[in-house]
Amino acid sequence: MSELTTIARPYAQAAFDYAVENKTVPQWQDMLAFAAEVSKNETVKSLLTGSIAAEKLAEIFNGVCGEQLDQQGQNFVQVLAENRRLQALPDISVLFNQLKADLDKEIDVDITSAVKLNKKQQTELSASLEKRLERKVKLNCSVDPELIAGVLIKAGDIVIDGSLRSKLNRLSDALQA
Repeated sequence: MSELTTIARPYAQAAFDYAVENKTVPQWQDMLAFAAEVSKNETVKSLLTGSIAAEKLAEIFNGVCGEQLDQQGQNFVQVLAENRRLQALPDISVLFNQLKADLDKEIDVDITSAVKLNKKQQTELSASLEKRLERKVKLNCSVDPELIAGVLIKAGDIVIDGSLRSKLNRLSDALQA
């Protein structure tokens, strides 16, 4: 994430709280994702960093977003424009998605293995991780032949390195010490 994360956090939390209270989390997720993409557009980016009045900026931004934003979404954009925070929309969207995943007790897990994992291995790993992490697990599998054998698992702040390369490095360090 970028340096705007600290700025984005309270806005993401406020939008999430509102969405949960009104049972509109999926709609807000879609609105924020769309608005984040709009804010990444080079033409729009130049407007965001310019010296346009907040009201005019919000009007232009909401006009570009069109019907993708409901009235509350447009009000949210207005607040962001007034506080010169529209450039934080991509981070707001990412943080909002993290809050939703926490609410749903879901976690993305990156698994890097030396060889491609078959469905049975993925299912077993998923079941084991769900039990350990007490969350629904969504696996993102990739292959890195440099691991030699084993897997490297990253789930949020948790890293489990069961690769042969890592074990050989630890053995080498122990022998050199």
